[in-house]
Amino acid sequence: MRLVNRAETVTMRCRRFGHRGMRSPNQHGAAMGTETIRRDVTEAADNSLPNRLEQQDDSRPIDEIFGEDCFNTREMKKRLPAKVYDALMLTIERGEPMTDHKIAAEVAAAMREWATEKGATHYTHWFHPLTGTTAEKHDSLYKLDKDHGLVAHLSASSLMQGEPDASSFPSGGLRQTFEARGYTAWDATSPAFIVRGTNSVTLCIPTAFVSWTGEALDKKTPLLRSMDAVAKQSLRVLRLFDEDKDIHNVYTTMGCEQEYFLIDRRFVSSRPDLMMCGRTLFGSKPAKGQELSDHYFGAIPSRVLAFMADAERELYRVGVPVQTRHNEVAPSQYEIAPLFEQANVAGDHQMLLMDIIKRAAERHGMHAIYHEKPFAGVNGSGKHTNWSLSTDEGQNLLDPGQDTHANLRFLIFLCAVVKAVHEHGDLLRASIASAGNDHRLGAHEAPPAIISIFLGDMLTDVLEQIEAGQMTRTLAGGTLNLGAGPLPQLPRDSGDRNRTSPFAFTGNKFEYRAVGSTMTATWPCTVMNTIVGAALDDIVTAVETEAGADATPDKRDAAILNVLQKLVRDHKAIIFNGDGYSDEWQEEAAKRGLPNLRSSADAIPVMRDQKNLDLFARYGVLTIPELESRCNTYMENYVTSIAIEATTMLQIARKQILPSGYAQQKNLAETAAATEGIGSELLGLRDQFTGYADLVDKFRTASDALGVHLDGLPEDPYEAGPFIRDTLKPAMDDLRELGDQLEENTASTLWALPSYQDMLFIK
Repeated sequence: MRLVNRAETVTMRCRRFGHRGMRSPNQHGAAMGTETIRRDVTEAADNSLPNRLEQQDDSRPIDEIFGEDCFNTREMKKRLPAKVYDALMLTIERGEPMTDHKIAAEVAAAMREWATEKGATHYTHWFHPLTGTTAEKHDSLYKLDKDHGLVAHLSASSLMQGEPDASSFPSGGLRQTFEARGYTAWDATSPAFIVRGTNSVTLCIPTAFVSWTGEALDKKTPLLRSMDAVAKQSLRVLRLFDEDKDIHNVYTTMGCEQEYFLIDRRFVSSRPDLMMCGRTLFGSKPAKGQELSDHYFGAIPSRVLAFMADAERELYRVGVPVQTRHNEVAPSQYEIAPLFEQANVAGDHQMLLMDIIKRAAERHGMHAIYHEKPFAGVNGSGKHTNWSLSTDEGQNLLDPGQDTHANLRFLIFLCAVVKAVHEHGDLLRASIASAGNDHRLGAHEAPPAIISIFLGDMLTDVLEQIEAGQMTRTLAGGTLNLGAGPLPQLPRDSGDRNRTSPFAFTGNKFEYRAVGSTMTATWPCTVMNTIVGAALDDIVTAVETEAGADATPDKRDAAILNVLQKLVRDHKAIIFNGDGYSDEWQEEAAKRGLPNLRSSADAIPVMRDQKNLDLFARYGVLTIPELESRCNTYMENYVTSIAIEATTMLQIARKQILPSGYAQQKNLAETAAATEGIGSELLGLRDQFTGYADLVDKFRTASDALGVHLDGLPEDPYEAGPFIRDTLKPAMDDLRELGDQLEENTASTLWALPSYQDMLFIK
């Protein structure tokens, strides 16, 4: 069965509307409109409103408003009978299934009462389909009573299960168009919340999304399964040390650092590329970018700070524990980061954060851009995803402790990560593959596409001791004396950080720095849980086999050291503490046998490798058809995204850039004619006209070539991927280079697109 190819739809649409023969309207008015927008935006920036918090009636402290629009455990305890609350906590804290319909009915009644008190009129099952965004369908919280009046109602079945149309979401071949039935299932571990809009208040219930046959069609279902898988194996580790008596569960924890750009929203309406693709397809580099390093951690502009405070207050209300805000490296680039949470809650909160940032930006007359590379020539945006494991007693299993070399429990988990990443680096790379992220990886602003692990001096030394069979020391960082009396002595870490590493240990967690800013962090987390769970399984099984039944602590420890010693020898090739940007690392990585999957066209298909299909199926995270469907969906999305970009590029070229070029040619010709005979040759106008006309002709030829390549895009996504990598994207790059040269040589009053200088520096 051939997969539905959305790129084909885009290409056919281009043919239908004749992208080769489009006639362009006069662009002089559009260019003058750009001048007007620039003037209006500058005026708005100069007269920006003071911090919105000063205009709000609600001036309560943050600790009072935190979670007030969230049906959290505090609210549950207040509203539910004690027995119902205790039973619900078994599901939330220990993952036990909720089998009693009466409990769900009590929870539904309490949730409905709470929501209507908040003004909610509708509820929705809120889920994460494979689109990479969220989905929701609003149903009324009110129904007719016997007297034809309205009464608030939310039944147990309405809370626990919904039925959206599954045929309208990506399924990667799992479902046919006529197979429409799908189900949403309440995730009790992630609290419901209220979303407020203009004239609307909606109760949002986090849910999973599956087909009628039970196949996962979302990103939450495999995440929850993977959390169960890694928890099961983690508990086996704790059982080795008899530490599982008071521990009933192990959670994956996650914290995401969201980067984004912020520009005035009036620029966006004049940039079809930003509207349709989320990034600029043309744009010459301004005189200043990030060369002075003066934006990172700089003073936040007052207009931006007002927006941030507004967004954070809304995030606090729905229980998102945001902690950090700051300027990022590129002009008009910023970051927001929450505290760590359980991975499924953190995933929901991450998607909610992105939505709230967008809406708050609109209220402040701005536009938030999440694309990984919206502006060429300056840093793109990522979503550093911090991953760890924690017991239900709050113990971080990746905390090295003071005597790390003697902390066998920690060393098992550390070595499991090393083994997992070495054996499945291809899967980790595939988990962050996208058209947008291809612009970042390996571009000296983000980690390379080669997956490696940075451990730092102390942990690397400990692993070297394990390999040598002599574990005697843990390197200490000591203190740092700054040499000035008023300044305190600072405790110094035992090792430096490495920003060029895609996967780095940072004290008590691993930071996956290659995740793209638009992505749902739950999928990389799902992959991480699965591969670490498999590694823990192998380690514990090997230890149990070597130590034998009823082993003494000494015999157990000896078995652990023997297993870890072999593991370090087999997998130390994945550890690299050097410069990931260097050419030498590219050569060294090849010698070590580490894959270098440079583009998404190379990375995504590895998900279909038999070893990867078997891995997910073995641990109950995804069946083989479910994983194949994800591979198909991500490949289709990659192809479709590039096809949309190429189509948009052609439209901008024919309808905006070429008319601007023709207008500039006309001005040059008229000026040359008017000054002919009075020494105009001294001014070089004729040469300037000839050179500019040649540039316009090259641009027109390049746009025609791109159109030909777009028409030749293969129908099969797996054939289209290499074609895009080798043919279509180079043609797009060629057209962009010529377009940017035209912008640099065209009068700003004639150029139809807002410039990088205006968008990035008018705040």
